[in-house]
Amino acid sequence: MIAHKTLTEKVYRIRAVWVLSTMLREMPVKSKLGQNFLHDAHAIERIATAVGDLAGRTVVEIGPGRGAITHALVARVKSAGPAGRVVAIELDRELAAALKVDFALEIAAADEGATVEVVEKSILDFDLTAAAEEAGGPLLVVGNLPYYITSDILLHLGKHHRAIERAVLMVQREVADRITASPGGSEYGLLSATVQLYGPVERLFSLPPSAFTPPPQVHSPVFGWKMAPQMEKLGVEEDEFFRFLRKCFAQKRKTLSNNLKAAGYESLQISKALQSAGVVPQARAETLDLNQFAKVSNYLALVNQ
Repeated sequence: MIAHKTLTEKVYRIRAVWVLSTMLREMPVKSKLGQNFLHDAHAIERIATAVGDLAGRTVVEIGPGRGAITHALVARVKSAGPAGRVVAIELDRELAAALKVDFALEIAAADEGATVEVVEKSILDFDLTAAAEEAGGPLLVVGNLPYYITSDILLHLGKHHRAIERAVLMVQREVADRITASPGGSEYGLLSATVQLYGPVERLFSLPPSAFTPPPQVHSPVFGWKMAPQMEKLGVEEDEFFRFLRKCFAQKRKTLSNNLKAAGYESLQISKALQSAGVVPQARAETLDLNQFAKVSNYLALVNQ
């Protein structure tokens, strides 16, 4: 009798999971949340593979949506051995609830070390540092970032750089162009300098609109970001340097000298600071690399003590 009851419960559980999986696939898209669900199987596997070795690692997925990448990550975690875990951070209440049922078996295995945790909140409110402490080591991060808060998410990841080893992120093409731009290019700006200050970025591959539901208007590049902050090497304090970079890029059409004047620095100080960094007087901010920005910043900080 007990065995029959147990079998019946398993059948109902499997049926519930199947029903919820179907619901996830059919759940309507909420455009206000910037939802574009990845459905291309080859693309999903490429992203999961790009995250790297998952043996004993904790992977934080930003915006799992219907769980396509989540399933691929869970499969890789299970095949890599014990102690691996996927933490899926989903803001949409309905999707989060459905994901909890979809991965009910993995979540229920808490005594054996649950391989999946679904957290209903914005990634901006998720404490990555605490998650890394719980994991006992740096996190791996993966996600399809909503366009409307891409910059905020990147800054949030940067602020928690000590908690992250590397990230594999999908963004719209214009954002990827800015993130991966080099000094001197038209796309290089504050976002480029900010992200690259925390570590090198590498464009991995690009996905066409047809890989998503609904299809976006542009291609979506996937890039890798290895956390290797340069603040100590450059001799700058993180928050002060970011404030300085914002002043430098305040008006893109203005020269760096004029932007710094508008920020309150004296002309003679600016001239000497640029000279110390080997920067010509009429240079614009987008022509400087991080080392030159640091030299200008440090000179101005020294003379204004």
